[in-house]
Amino acid sequence: MSSPPPIHVSVVSHRHGALVGTLLEGLAAGDGPEHLTVTLTVNVPEPLALAPQGYGFPLQLRHNAEPRGFGANHNAAFRSQDASRRSPFYCVLNPDTRVAPQVLQRLAGRLSADPGLGVVAPLVRDPSGAVEDSMRRVPSPWTLARKLLGGRVGNEYVVDGGLFHPDWVAGICMVFPSSVYARLGGFDERYWLYYEDVDLCCRLRAAGYTIAVDPGAAIVHDARRASRSDARMFGLHARSVLRFFSSATYRRCRRISRVRGQLARPST
Repeated sequence: MSSPPPIHVSVVSHRHGALVGTLLEGLAAGDGPEHLTVTLTVNVPEPLALAPQGYGFPLQLRHNAEPRGFGANHNAAFRSQDASRRSPFYCVLNPDTRVAPQVLQRLAGRLSADPGLGVVAPLVRDPSGAVEDSMRRVPSPWTLARKLLGGRVGNEYVVDGGLFHPDWVAGICMVFPSSVYARLGGFDERYWLYYEDVDLCCRLRAAGYTIAVDPGAAIVHDARRASRSDARMFGLHARSVLRFFSSATYRRCRRISRVRGQLARPST
C-alpha cells in the first residue's frame, strides 16, 4: 500500500479563532496526519484554542502585523516552504470547515493520477447536508444582475457521483499541484477578498489545465456570508467584481467558455 502524498495546508484565521482548533483536531484525526504540514496565518490579533500537545503534524504559526487579503495570505504561506523541500501538493482551506478523514489525500491522489488537472476540490455541504453552490460556470455581468434582481440562485451543475469539471471552484477548499500553483504565481493579490478564486481558475484554464470536483470527497462548510450583512464586505465584493469583469483574464476566459459552450446563461 502506497503512503499518502505530502500536502501543505494553508489556513487563514480572521476572527475564526473559535473554529480553528476544531478544524485542526479534525485534520489530526484523519488518516496520515504525519503527511500534512499546516500553516496557520492569524490575520488579526485574536485568541486561539490550540491543543498544547500538538496535532501530529508540523504547525507553523504566522502572525500578521497588518491584515492582508485572502490571496496575499495564502501566497505567503506557500512561499514559506523552501522550494527545494516543498510538498508536492498545496491546499487552501477555510477555517470554518470540517474535513473528514482521507479527503485531502483522496484529492491529492486525483492530481497525481491526472497531470492535466490544475486544481481539484471536494463537494461542499452546509451543516444541514445540502450541497453548496461552490462550483460554478464563468459569471457574467448580466448573470450577476439577474441574481441581484431576485433571479433563481442554485447549483449550476448536477452532482451525480462522478468526477466533473466546472469552470471554477470556490476557495473554500482547493488542492493544487505545488508546481502548477508556483507556475501561475498563485492568487492575484490585487483582489483583497472575493473573486480571486474565479480569477485563478480562469488563468488555470487559459494555461491548458482543467478544474475538477470529486463528489466522493465531501467537507462541511459553516459559511458566514459576511458580504450579505456587512457593508464593508459588500464593498469589497463589489470592487472585486468590477476588477474581474474589466480584466484580460475575464476576456480570455469568456472566449474559452464560448468555444466550449459553457458561458453561464440563464435557465429557461
